[in-house]
Amino acid sequence: MIIVSKNDFSVDDVLSKMRTNETGAIVSFVGVVRGEEKGRKLVKMEIEAYEEMAEKELIKLKDHAMKNFDVQEIVIWHRVGTLFPGDNIVLIAVASAHRKDAFAAAQFLIDELKKVVPLWKKEVYEDGEVWVEDKK
Repeated sequence: MIIVSKNDFSVDDVLSKMRTNETGAIVSFVGVVRGEEKGRKLVKMEIEAYEEMAEKELIKLKDHAMKNFDVQEIVIWHRVGTLFPGDNIVLIAVASAHRKDAFAAAQFLIDELKKVVPLWKKEVYEDGEVWVEDKK
């Protein structure tokens, strides 16, 4: 499942739907809006996306991970819009028979997401704002 949306997600709901009799591990990563960056208080974060292209790139990443890791299911849910400190940004969840493949696939997915998916983040502070460039 791939979702790019303003809507929040429930980690519990997503993970419960990934369980099967063959699942031995579900690894999840949740990115959250920090309230402070380098001593500056964050008021909000604005995330923009070219949604159609973002979804296409996320599908490519999911397909690559499904082919190259022994995993059963992958969920990637990335939020867009205005978010506040403590809000969820992204969920990557990977189900597998074994933890090693689930961890490896999750690491691959978050690393590659930051490199190739067309998302832009603006951090708004009490004293100004800055567009964030992801570390490639």
